[in-house]
Amino acid sequence: METDIPHHPKTHTPAEIYDEDGQDLADLGHEQALTRKFSLWSMLALTFSVLGTWATMAQNLASGLSNGGPVSILWGLVLVLGCNLAVALSLGELCSAMPTTLGQAYWISRLWPTPAGRFMSYMCAWINTFGWWALSASQIAFMTNFMLSMRLLFDPNWDAGSSGWVQFLVYLGLTLAMTVFNLVACRHDKVLPLFNNMVGIMFGALFFVVSLALLISVGIHPDLHFQSPSFVFGQWVNETGWGDGVVWFIGLVQAAYGLTAYDSAIHMIEEIPHPRTNVPKVMWLSVVCGAITGFIFSVVCLFCVQSLEDILAPMSSLPFIDLLWRSTGLDAACVLLALFIFNGFGQGTSIVTSASRLTWSFARDGGLPWSQYLSVVDETWKVPARATWAQGIVIGLIGVLYIFANTVLEAILSVSTIALTISYAMPIMTMVCVGREKLPAGPFRLGRFGPAMNWISIVYCCITTVFFFFPSYPHPSASDMNYAIAVFGIMMIVALSFWFSKGRYNYFQAISVDTFEGTEPRPRQIQGTNSASSGSMDPKVRKASLT
Repeated sequence: METDIPHHPKTHTPAEIYDEDGQDLADLGHEQALTRKFSLWSMLALTFSVLGTWATMAQNLASGLSNGGPVSILWGLVLVLGCNLAVALSLGELCSAMPTTLGQAYWISRLWPTPAGRFMSYMCAWINTFGWWALSASQIAFMTNFMLSMRLLFDPNWDAGSSGWVQFLVYLGLTLAMTVFNLVACRHDKVLPLFNNMVGIMFGALFFVVSLALLISVGIHPDLHFQSPSFVFGQWVNETGWGDGVVWFIGLVQAAYGLTAYDSAIHMIEEIPHPRTNVPKVMWLSVVCGAITGFIFSVVCLFCVQSLEDILAPMSSLPFIDLLWRSTGLDAACVLLALFIFNGFGQGTSIVTSASRLTWSFARDGGLPWSQYLSVVDETWKVPARATWAQGIVIGLIGVLYIFANTVLEAILSVSTIALTISYAMPIMTMVCVGREKLPAGPFRLGRFGPAMNWISIVYCCITTVFFFFPSYPHPSASDMNYAIAVFGIMMIVALSFWFSKGRYNYFQAISVDTFEGTEPRPRQIQGTNSASSGSMDPKVRKASLT
């Protein structure tokens, strides 16, 4: 990979850097509306927390154990790491060339500047946005289930926790709290990056605390035992009725969910200096860090499993809670779960942050209903408040399904992985089809490794997308069906309806046609503090955003 050409000379002052990044954005058709308050490390903390790989492996422990067992959990994660690293590097190259918040959808329009390309860009934007809404809902739903399941440790006969209206009210409260925090946190530039730094540190610290607690508890308790290495690294479990080959691919959904959403850095790209080099670095680093912690934590959990049958039929309905309870005891399990849930709130807030920026960016480019209204950035709170509220309403409405059918809710949540995976494949496929030579030059380049990375990404995304639509069992009953394909189909119908009613007239109309002509961005120059690319933002605000 060729990354030897620096984009920003070290001699540039913070104000000059800000103006150069603003000029980059102007070249792509937008004005600088948000402050560049994140550093490389705070953005890495956000993306690492959004992935939440080791926590996701804990949340989805039942899925991995029943669809391949330890072999699927561990070695599936290794395979997914290699493939997602290829995807992240491919997206990083695109991001380095065209650093804008809309990301994947914008790149398709730039690489394929035709009516067909504009339509595919619109569909990609909807798929990506819906994926992020579903991902936000999934994290909130997980935290809802964990909070209510804790009560079952003290009262196994408590039935209220399984009531739809109780689940919905808790879900709605978490959605409101995360939305409100995102509205007030940007009032001062240091708050949101500091919050994400704290969440990232706590998430890393909790990884060590929970891992050590499990290992020490099992090691010192005379009635507990560790599983054998042959079980942890070589046990195959297939309780689905599918053939082993199908189960292997279905089992990848746990690892794929844990290593998806590294495009959060893309949708925060207008809030970090040096985005052409920093954001690609953040993406591949977050994938590697997530996979390492996820693999280690999965090994710890598998060694500490006392009874596979008990874990697959947990008293609390969540295998990870039963694992903690049986390994560490009731009191310690409750403390660890409380920390886990508290940190999960921080992770969910970071997910909502990234999703809100994508929602705002899609509205800014005329893709959503009431785009002109939703695209406004509040001058007082320095945040796209209207888009954030609108997104919160959508996420809250998803939670209504708690009242009616958990099966449909689970389908919407699983669609988050599918939708994000498809949104990754679409711009990479577009680049391969139109030719890599059409990609504008950026400081992060894959060079001769580019075609291989691109094709690995495309094959991985296509294969996993197909298998992720499979039901858990062949010939399932109506209650066991995988309704993800139905949910995805409804989402596509909604997107097409908006395209014919609004999108084909408004989408990307605010951007000059000249932006999409040619393959190279206009020459960039360092501007002073009066640069037009800085918009109407006060110079003191611009300088403060970098300090």
